[in-house]
Order: sequence, then structure tokens, then C-alpha cells
Amino acid sequence: MKVHLRQRQQTKNGKISLYLELYNGATSTKEGKTKPIRKYEYLDLYLISKPKTPIDKQHNKDIMELAKNIKAKRELEIKNGEFGFTSNFKTKGDFLEYFKHQLKKKEQYKGSYGIWKATYKHLIDYNGNKLLFKEIDNVFCEGFINYLSNEAKMANNQNLIPSTVKCYYTKFKACLNQAVKDKIIYSNPCNNITINNRYQHKREYLTLEEVKKIVKTECSYKELKKAFLFSCLTGLRWSDIEKLKWSEVQKTDNGYKIIFHQQKTNGLQYLDISQQAREYLGKEGMQQQNVFTNLKYSILVNKALSKWMNDAGINKKITFHCARHTFAVLQITMGTDIYTLSKLLGHTAIKTTEIYADIIDEKKREAVNRIPDINI
Repeated sequence: MKVHLRQRQQTKNGKISLYLELYNGATSTKEGKTKPIRKYEYLDLYLISKPKTPIDKQHNKDIMELAKNIKAKRELEIKNGEFGFTSNFKTKGDFLEYFKHQLKKKEQYKGSYGIWKATYKHLIDYNGNKLLFKEIDNVFCEGFINYLSNEAKMANNQNLIPSTVKCYYTKFKACLNQAVKDKIIYSNPCNNITINNRYQHKREYLTLEEVKKIVKTECSYKELKKAFLFSCLTGLRWSDIEKLKWSEVQKTDNGYKIIFHQQKTNGLQYLDISQQAREYLGKEGMQQQNVFTNLKYSILVNKALSKWMNDAGINKKITFHCARHTFAVLQITMGTDIYTLSKLLGHTAIKTTEIYADIIDEKKREAVNRIPDINI
């Protein structure tokens, strides 16, 4: 397919209209004649037919330069396209249908599937049941971030926390990246928008003294208490603890090890656990039996967890995931290096783990400033 930049005189206003002619070969008619296959794209750009002043001449020069850039872009899009269609044609497709198709591929990954499904729901809530690829630009992306941050709600009718906002937006961005790979769009508009710094939030965790407090405090949901403390000692996520089976817990010459596939990434993880962590698992059961048999997520979990913390005298907003943060912070406090901690947490990127080092640095700054003014 070839692209030609054409001009057409506009008799009513005396201007010259610029448009692209997309030539895609020729075909034969029933009469045996050759008929060229052409498509036209009007650019809504106009030249002054008889420029007289320097301003008019500069206008024509600028318009022609813009038209040539559009022509070059179309040529590149056609080169990268499939089946003879241009990206201009593909961008008229429904992004939500495409997202739904990508969602289907995630069904085997339960943790990831839930996040993709929630993102799909929020896209519909934000924009309705239809969204064309060509409607997604920087303004749309910024608007979706603002919606997730200020309007979207969780099941308990509370606003999304910053990490959830980032998580949903990341899935939206990932789908657009796939669309670029599939040559539906030329580039991802999300690439020009940074969400990390604007929506970074404080990662809540328990100190060693606070962990000792909750150990001594009764919890109405006994299985929850065991699982939470096990997470504090291992860094395992709720999703991995909930599905943990006895076949994945193995005795070794040096202690105990858990071999499992992470629910979030499906990556195989080999995790050594301490003797005290093993004690929270209780008596060994059948190989295919869940270790935590009475652990089910519901609103009761959050209520029981909140009451447990309050009874222990801890005035922090603690979720189950804070146990994982607690493990990470305790490890760094005890001298574990970032690389080892990254492996223990199952992170795929070291920069994810470095966030915990920043927490420790903040605590160090707080510590040095506790010394009162010696000049008073």
C-alpha cells in the first residue's frame, strides 16, 4: 500500500485542502477493466492558495510540514500493520472487547485474574460499555487515574488505597502495551504518564514489640491469628497462605522449606522457614489437605483483625498484607541484605524491595533527631 499527499482546491473559500490517498493496488471489474483500490483520509488542513505576505507563506510551510509528518506516520503504521489494514482502521475497534479477550487469558492465574476483572469493571464504571481505541489518549489516562483515586469504591464503600489504584492502572497500561504488540495502536499513551511518585503511600507494618503484643493478645478468629503471625515470620501473601497444602511443606536436613507456585505471578518459589514459623502451621495433615483449613476471606476477617489490633493497644490501620510488610522491615532491621530479602519475598524486580530500605532510612532519621538540643 502506498500513501500519497494530495491537494484539492476549495472553490468557496479559495483555500487548498490537503488529504491522503492510500493506494492498495488494483482489481478487475466484471467487465474486465482494471479498477484501482483507494482510500482517502482528509486531514482538515488547508493551504492559502495565493500566499502574498510572509505570514501566509510561513503558514503554508508549516501546514505542509505537518501534512508530511502525518503521511510519514501513516506509512509507518501501514508497514507495521497486518492484513492490509491501517492502524486508523483498527483504532475504531472496541478496547473493552479487546480487554475482555485479554481477561480470558488470565483465568488460569487466580490472583492476577481478579485484578484484571476488577480493572475491567472500573473501566466500564468510568466510561460506559463502549470505548474505542482512538478515544484513549493522555487526557483519558489522566482521567482514569483521577477516577480510581477519588471516585472508585471498594466492596466496603471506601475509596481505593493508592497501591490498588496503581495496581488497576498497571493492568490497563499492560493491556495497551499488548495492543501495541498486536499492532492495533502505534504507541501507548500511558507511557507519558507517571503514577509512582504521585500515589506512593506509607506502608504500614508492626514493630517487633508490637508483634510480641499481638502474640499475647487473644483473637476471636484463631485461624486468622495463626495465619497472620505465620505471614509475619515468612512474608507470604494471603493468597499463598490460603491455598497452602501440606504437600508443599517439606522437612529438610536444615529445617523446613515450602515449595509452591506464587498465586500472583505463578512463579515457583523455594522458601526456607524458621522453626517458630513451622509451629504456627500446627499438626501435619493429609498431603492434599490445606494447612489452614478454616481460613476464608470475608468482611469478618477485617473486623476480627481490627479488633485484635485494638485489643493489643495498636493504633494503626493494619490489613493482612501488613504482615508481609512487617516481615520485610524486620528482616532489614536485623541486617538482611536487599538481594536476599527480594528472593525471600519472591519479587521479580529488586526496585520493589528497595521500598523497604527507604522505610528503614526514615526510621534512622527519626532516631538521630530524638536527641534533645544540647545547647539548652
